[in-house]
Amino acid sequence: MSETLPPCPQCGSEYTYENGALLVCPMCAHEWEAVAEGSEESGGEGAHEIKDAVGNVLSDGDTVTVVKNLKVKGSSLVIKAGTKVRNIRLVDGVGDHDIDCKIDGVGPMQLKSSVVKKA
Repeated sequence: MSETLPPCPQCGSEYTYENGALLVCPMCAHEWEAVAEGSEESGGEGAHEIKDAVGNVLSDGDTVTVVKNLKVKGSSLVIKAGTKVRNIRLVDGVGDHDIDCKIDGVGPMQLKSSVVKKA
């Protein structure tokens, strides 16, 4: 691993520092993920594969099944195990929520790939 950190992509400042998994610029407060030198962030197919609970690679438009009961935060609703979710979208969501979808009877929400399997 290199000892020097890359300059800020937004303002070009060389005074960046690490804060956990992120790099931070103290000049403009921009935060971004550190990318390993050998990997490519943009473009390349398979650059960021998202896998379900059993290891199948997911893609946009897939149908998945929920593998365990999920409580909906801020509501008394529960999404039962076995619920099918159609036409998913893969996103970089909040935390490790990487699936954007709409569940019948519940509405739009984000799910973790670790709680679904490809149907």
